[in-house]
Amino acid sequence: MGKILKGATAQDTHSAILDLIRSSGTVTRVDLAERSGLTGASISRVVKQLLADGLIIETGLGDPTGGKRATLLQFNPRARHAVGISIDTPSTSYVVTDMSGRVIEQVSSRGIGRDAPATAVKRITAELEDLIVKANIEPATLIGVGVALAGRQGGGGMRLLRTDASKYAWEPFAVRDTLSAAIDHPIVVENDSTCAAIGEFWAGRIPSANDFATVYMAAGFGLGLVTNGDVYRGSSSNVGEIGHMILDVNGPHCWCGGQGCLESLAAPAAVVKRAEQDTSLVNELALRGRRTAVRSDFAKIARLAAAGDPRCVRLIEESATYLAKALLSITNLLDLDQIILAGPGFSEAGDIYVRIAGTEINRLSFVRAMHPTRVEQSKLGPSAAALGAASLVLHSQLTPHQKSTRALTS
Repeated sequence: MGKILKGATAQDTHSAILDLIRSSGTVTRVDLAERSGLTGASISRVVKQLLADGLIIETGLGDPTGGKRATLLQFNPRARHAVGISIDTPSTSYVVTDMSGRVIEQVSSRGIGRDAPATAVKRITAELEDLIVKANIEPATLIGVGVALAGRQGGGGMRLLRTDASKYAWEPFAVRDTLSAAIDHPIVVENDSTCAAIGEFWAGRIPSANDFATVYMAAGFGLGLVTNGDVYRGSSSNVGEIGHMILDVNGPHCWCGGQGCLESLAAPAAVVKRAEQDTSLVNELALRGRRTAVRSDFAKIARLAAAGDPRCVRLIEESATYLAKALLSITNLLDLDQIILAGPGFSEAGDIYVRIAGTEINRLSFVRAMHPTRVEQSKLGPSAAALGAASLVLHSQLTPHQKSTRALTS
C-alpha cells in the first residue's frame, strides 16, 4: 500500500485508504497508518473526510492495549448501492448489492435465447426498474449498473463481426451503447469471467496485494485475472479466453477455427457429446441431445457424478483433467498462488474439478517447491457474474486509484 500511495494525489490517497478499509473488514486508524505508510495526521484527515462522505462508520472499540482503546472503522454498507446483470442464453440474473457487495435483492428471468437485442433490452430495462423499486433503496445511493455477458467485447460503439451466431448472438451488437440509451443509470459492460473475478476481489474482501485468477464456466471457459487490485484486461478487454487454449494439436475442431481447444475437449457440450455414446445413460437421464439443452443435460450428468455414479464421474473427471492441464500452464506462466472456480458450470460437481486441478497443479507446477497453489470453489454461488458486475461498478466508482481502464458510461 505504501508504494501505491507514493506520490499519489489526494483523490488516490482517499481511494486507497477506502480500499484498505474494505479489505480489512474492521480496522483502526493506527492500523491504517502502519499499513499505508502515511502519518497519523494524514490518516486522520482522510478518515475524517470518509466519515463526512458517509462511506465509512465508526463501529466500536478495539482490543485493550494498556492505553486508550482505539476506535474501529469499517465500510458503511448502506452508503452506496449497485446493480449487476448477467445476460446469458438460458437465463438473465439481476442483483442489487450494498457497498460491501452483500446482496440486498435478486431475481432471475428467462434468458435472451434467440431474442433480437432490441426486444431483449426492452424487457431487461423493465425488469431492472422493477427490481430497483423492490429493493427499496434511495435512488441517490445507486451509483451504476454493471452488465456481464459472454463473448468478445467491443470498446465504445464498436460493432464486432459474428463468428458463430449460435455461440454469441450479441457479438455484432453495441451492448453498452444501446443499454445506456435505454437505462437511466450509469452503465459498465464487461466479460462475465472478468466480472466473476472482480466479484471475488470485492465481495470476498481480498487485499489489493493478493493476485489471483478466477475461472468461469458456463457454456465455455473464461479466465479473469486480478493483479495489483484491478482486473487485467489486455489491449482490447478480451483477455482470458482459456477456452481456446490449444491442448491437443490433433484434437477435435473448435467453432473458433482452432483444433484441440480446451472448449472442444472439456466444455459442457463436449461432456454431453461423450455421454451420448452411452445409450443407457441417455435414457436414464433423459438427455435431449439438442444444442439448446446442452447446459441442462450437462447439469444432469454433473449432478449424478457428484452422487458417485461411476459413468458420470469418468465424464466429469475427464473434463476436469483437461481443465487442470490448462490451469497448470497458466500457473507456470503467471506464478499463481490462488485459483477460484466460479459460474454455473461448477455448481453441481465443482468439488471434482477442485480436487483434480489442485492435485495436478501442486504435483507438477514449476513453483511447487516454493509455494502451493490453492484451488477452491467460489462462495458467490451461481450468481457470481451478476454479483461481479455490481462489484465492478463499486470498484470503478469507489477505488479509482486502481486506474481501471473500464469507465462508467452515463
